[in-house]
Amino acid sequence: MNDLQRRLAAAIKHFWRTRREQHRKQGARSGKRDQGARGAVTGGAQLDGIVKLVSEILVESGIRDATIFRKKQVELPGFFRPTKEWDLLVVVDAHLFASLEFKSQVGPSFGNNYNNRTEEALGSATDLWAAYREGAFRESPRPWLGYFMLLEETPGSTSPVGVSEPHFRVFEEFREASYARRYELFCQKLVRERLYDAACFLLSDRIGGLKGQYREPSAELCFGNFVASLAGRAIGYAKVRRTGKP
Repeated sequence: MNDLQRRLAAAIKHFWRTRREQHRKQGARSGKRDQGARGAVTGGAQLDGIVKLVSEILVESGIRDATIFRKKQVELPGFFRPTKEWDLLVVVDAHLFASLEFKSQVGPSFGNNYNNRTEEALGSATDLWAAYREGAFRESPRPWLGYFMLLEETPGSTSPVGVSEPHFRVFEEFREASYARRYELFCQKLVRERLYDAACFLLSDRIGGLKGQYREPSAELCFGNFVASLAGRAIGYAKVRRTGKP
């Protein structure tokens, strides 16, 4: 947990630099660039720096690196579908310790992507907890479930957005809320409804992001709280394995 802000800034810088490089290479290969940000989106790997940082914090908290899975062997059985691939899994002593999702969104299509991201996060959590209830993960204690979202800070994401109310009124907090505010509310509700143990929501613009700059609009959803929750669970688990006592 030492020097967390510097390490997170480096991961944010990696995100934006990777997007820029993928977009450049995609255009060089095809002779033309995908419309909008699709050239960077199709490349993937932008959030590898964040995933690596969280993995390092787990190791520093007593979890062996060999039990942390990224990119490969990240499938878990589901209840409503056969399997679901997670971005980071921790499986210790044949027990599911933690599952994490890392997502990002860069403009310009904030509306459609927002709906897809929220539906995906809700479905993944609902599926996992149903599978857990039915014993899909053997006799694992309740796993830790985390959700991370990085959103581009730009007028398209921070300007008020209207809602359609042909039959019933939406909840008041969504009225004139920007997509950034909607994501903040969404992540907050994921935790308060106990679908996820912790969530993190960050904003970063593509100019400042290349320098590692980011913003945390909600103290409740800051990166420090997110990894502190996970590290606390890891430290407790490691202590029990070592001493046999909580």
